[in-house]
Amino acid sequence: MTTTPRQAVEALEAQPRLPEGGDERFTGYGVMGMPLASGHYLALRDMVASSIGPAYRAIWHRDPDGRWTIHTTGLADLTCPRYFGSVTAVAQAPRIDVSWPDDHTLEVALGDELRWRIELRATPATRLMTGMGGALPEAGWNSDAVLAAMGPMARTMLRTGRIRLRGATPNGPRFKAAPLKIWRVVGGAASWCGEDLGVQAPLDAQVHLGDFWLPQRGLFFVGRARFAAPAGQMDREPSGVGTRMGG
Repeated sequence: MTTTPRQAVEALEAQPRLPEGGDERFTGYGVMGMPLASGHYLALRDMVASSIGPAYRAIWHRDPDGRWTIHTTGLADLTCPRYFGSVTAVAQAPRIDVSWPDDHTLEVALGDELRWRIELRATPATRLMTGMGGALPEAGWNSDAVLAAMGPMARTMLRTGRIRLRGATPNGPRFKAAPLKIWRVVGGAASWCGEDLGVQAPLDAQVHLGDFWLPQRGLFFVGRARFAAPAGQMDREPSGVGTRMGG
């Protein structure tokens, strides 16, 4: 039986485990990125487990003028802005709602600002990448050489533009990304403050935040990420593992 996106997320939420290690680790799912015909760009992060703080959700939004804002339900210092906030604005979000009308459709709401429906499908390329991700041992996901090779492979197979699974974030800490399961975003709709953002379409120029390149086609992932601690944080006492049970 083929696992659907909703089933994969429900399994992750039922057992929100972190990989072993002494670095900063996150487990979760989301939309790696989705470019839109209007020039807007959206991404979703739902981190169900964190080694440095509570679970959280975040919406990354780029407007057509190139201004990025990360809307996060957690503290900036314990969520995405910890690594990317030097090149983005940061907004505190009281809540980000996520629901699944069916096994392949995700709906996301950010207050009165964002309404986003995301339709997902497995393709031969995403099935192959998912199979490879499941077969790769943890040592492989921690190997710079393996991750360096997987980025160009994913670019070719998924036709997303440049992809890097390891590198430096804008704030300085290095990252390693492990997308264990992948689906293609094949449809849906999004509106920002009532404005229809149009159909999915690549931007004129692919965008990136540090070495993290945002795909030119919508991708949904379930996986993990590792980060080196930011400068000045090495001696900080860890907050402990934070998890969220359920959606």
